[in-house]
Amino acid sequence: MRLNYIIAFFLFLIGISGTKLYCQVHENSPSKDYIEILEDARKGTNIEFMYSEKSPLAPDQKKGFQGLDYFSIDGKYRVEGLLVKDENPDTVIMKTSGSRTPKYIKYGVVKFEVDGIEQQLSVFQYIKLLDQPNQEQHLFIPFRDETTSLETYGGGRYIDCEIPEEGSPLILDFNKAYNPYCAYNHKYSCVLPPDENQLSVRIEAGEKVFEE
Repeated sequence: MRLNYIIAFFLFLIGISGTKLYCQVHENSPSKDYIEILEDARKGTNIEFMYSEKSPLAPDQKKGFQGLDYFSIDGKYRVEGLLVKDENPDTVIMKTSGSRTPKYIKYGVVKFEVDGIEQQLSVFQYIKLLDQPNQEQHLFIPFRDETTSLETYGGGRYIDCEIPEEGSPLILDFNKAYNPYCAYNHKYSCVLPPDENQLSVRIEAGEKVFEE
């Protein structure tokens, strides 16, 4: 019973992290509360991976699981971007690591800077999610950077955002970048970042490559 309570508590924190933090004002030095919430969310993810029936880990992987590996939380990688919406958004079929051909709407692009270097990423919406409650504002950004296939997973990483209010920047929180499930288990089919979503800088934030 106590274990179930702990899991539920940390999954609640994950929900907070996934829905609210990217709407905060950009800070070069993250607040103590922000760091604590994000660290708690990471602990909650570890608990979910270890005990949840929906964990991507196979039973044999759980035996030696010591937790996911992350870069240190750094406010430098929580950046404000200019979201430019496509006037006539295209429906695109995303490449995956398997045979799936999921359809996404290319919502637009987000322009931002890292270390003073201009970057741009295409931003998507998963069509199947748009019919679900509270998902119409969700944005999905798969990307690669100069850490890919080195410190981070070779298939790229993902970040999630919400459409900002008109006139407000899109907050890209790379501290919350996470691996697709195929990074842990090859039975999953995962979206691959499109070629235009290759960043020219190192993003030393978020989740690192999974090592068993």
